[in-house]
Amino acid sequence: MPRLADTKALTFDLFGTVLDLGGSLTPFISEFLSDVEATVAAEEFWEHWRLRQRLEQFQDTIMQLGHSGYLETVRRAAAYTLKRHHIPATDDTLQALMAAWPHLQPFPEVVAALERLQKSYRLVVLSNGDPEFLQHLVSNQVRWAFDDIISVTTAGAFKPHPAVYRGAARDLGLEVGECLMVSANSFDVVGARACGFRAALVDRYRQPYEDSPFRPDLTVDDFTQLADRLC
Repeated sequence: MPRLADTKALTFDLFGTVLDLGGSLTPFISEFLSDVEATVAAEEFWEHWRLRQRLEQFQDTIMQLGHSGYLETVRRAAAYTLKRHHIPATDDTLQALMAAWPHLQPFPEVVAALERLQKSYRLVVLSNGDPEFLQHLVSNQVRWAFDDIISVTTAGAFKPHPAVYRGAARDLGLEVGECLMVSANSFDVVGARACGFRAALVDRYRQPYEDSPFRPDLTVDDFTQLADRLC
């Protein structure tokens, strides 16, 4: 893989790539919906919540009114999704939904693959999350000692803003082409590639790829395949 030969650092998306958002949150959502006697399925509610959160992040960056932070976009998206399904967006309902987020769990194969990858690369979290929240999730949920944790708060914008990727390369003391973004979100892969990063798409969700010339350098099913390809 000559295009990847100069890679020195792997930068990992956390939410949905390392951490299993749907698998972690859907049981909480199901219990919540039962408590409020809602008829919508937990899987549908989560899909709408996740899509709305991405829109909230994009709007936050585009409007340039100040970086709201990850958990704030989660909360705003939850409020919108509750209203969409005719559930009152009260302080209590929002608090009940937000309380699930600190309990996110990694996908089962992640840690074993990181142990293999660590022998050849610097392993770095590059996430939309808020710094303190990222530290909690990495330390207490993933339980893996990454070489660095970089939050988009430093750039003041959410991925895929170019400042996120370029700033991360700068902070790592590397050229952009020496960094490889690992993400299950295709917009993240596109954003990284557009800035000169190499990129790997972890195709966990079998979603269509963006209509873009910026393609992943490799596509894998999970972290086990990622380690097989890179080690």
